[in-house]
Amino acid sequence: MGRTTTRGTSELDSRKQETLRAWTSFVEQGDAAAALVRPEILSSWTRSGASITHDVSAAPLSDESETSAMWRESPLQVAVERVEADLRRTAEDGDLVLAVTDADTRILWTYGGRVMHRKAEAVNFVPGARWDDESVGTNALDLANRLAEPSMVFSAEHYASIVHNWVCWAAPVLDPATGRQLGVIDLSTTWDRTHPIGLATARVMARLIETALPRSAHQPTAHATDADETADPGLVMTLLGTAEVRLDGRRLLLNRRQTEVLALLALHPEGLSLDRLHALVYGDAAVTFSTLKAEVSHLRSALGGQLSSRPYKLMMPVATDVDHVLSLLRRGRVTEALDAYGGDLLPGTNSPALTELAEYLAVAVREALLADPRPSAVLRYAELAPYDTEVMERGLAALGDRPHPAKALLMGKLAAANH
Repeated sequence: MGRTTTRGTSELDSRKQETLRAWTSFVEQGDAAAALVRPEILSSWTRSGASITHDVSAAPLSDESETSAMWRESPLQVAVERVEADLRRTAEDGDLVLAVTDADTRILWTYGGRVMHRKAEAVNFVPGARWDDESVGTNALDLANRLAEPSMVFSAEHYASIVHNWVCWAAPVLDPATGRQLGVIDLSTTWDRTHPIGLATARVMARLIETALPRSAHQPTAHATDADETADPGLVMTLLGTAEVRLDGRRLLLNRRQTEVLALLALHPEGLSLDRLHALVYGDAAVTFSTLKAEVSHLRSALGGQLSSRPYKLMMPVATDVDHVLSLLRRGRVTEALDAYGGDLLPGTNSPALTELAEYLAVAVREALLADPRPSAVLRYAELAPYDTEVMERGLAALGDRPHPAKALLMGKLAAANH
């Protein structure tokens, strides 16, 4: 990936200034930046701001011996060693720094070109460093890990100012045998070297590592709710805060759009016509019906044919965490609903129907808390919405003068939100 042209640099400079204005707006005014950045960036900024300051000087480091032991025991080490020549060549040709992380976004391996190697060391972009957004702010490694899809973060989209001069592309690395997310690979360079193929290159590097994984790959720190295989029959979809789809206990590997289509079908058990499904997925976007049909065809294959046509309808038991949360709210079980509410529905979705449902669900949760501000539920909500002072104040008011373990925590969060 070479340096951009003069015209391209000018366009990138304008883009950089736009991100800096949005970042400054968020730092100074919070939610005022909502219309200026992508939803996933704003969500990450909010998480970051609740945990660190924007002027953090470097990523925190884990114990060196512990990191070394994890790398030795990880199947990623075997895979990286097998393709290391290709990874190094990519880094040197584009003057990039490459990093491979575990499933907790802790860097296990890096290699950098001449310039980026020095820049990376200056901010602890090195093995053992923790690059989740609550440790060092918004970045592509964390987004790719959280969203389970390739992600890019440009210039001041990073929460920490130490990497405002960077652009980063990252993609998840999965165990092909189980679908388990082992970590991510990230490619980073300076903002002025941004290139359209950056994200595609990250995807290619991730696939390269996946093909080199040992057949018996197993990563103890990889994300898994219960196990790779569960006993739950039918289709089970997790859509809140993250996305995971399991069929008869087996995880399905779907891209973002396929997950959105499947979510809409799961949430409309009566079935949907082609026209209606297209409107719910794409809205007014100029996307052909054949594109949607191709996504449905892939889903039908992944579901073993259990997706009928005319209307499109799932022919199996279906459960979603969205339905579960709404059911708990309807029964007045607010604390349990908050425990099950993992965050926004498919953050960053472009589907107008899912965006509307996400807003409806967020409002329903908030109104239930305002009506019944149970301390543990309010505290859980404060972690997801750290700037919603009204809910926190209602929770404290409900406690009155009586002592409660949540009281000091809520007061601390309220003070931070008002700071």
